[in-house]
Amino acid sequence: MGRDKELTAPLTPREELLMKVAKEIVVKFIEVGRVSPTSFAETFKTVMDALRQSFKAS
Repeated sequence: MGRDKELTAPLTPREELLMKVAKEIVVKFIEVGRVSPTSFAETFKTVMDALRQSFKAS
């Protein structure tokens, strides 16, 4: 498990910000009952993709 951190590239500040925002969005969806916690990974990926597209467009 420790080796995984060594193999991944460090996140850029922009990617870190996108991940934090995506997490907060998905957590809020879970809190209001729009998303099940079991689908977090799939929903997180979808939100991340949408955020990346949004940043590219601006």
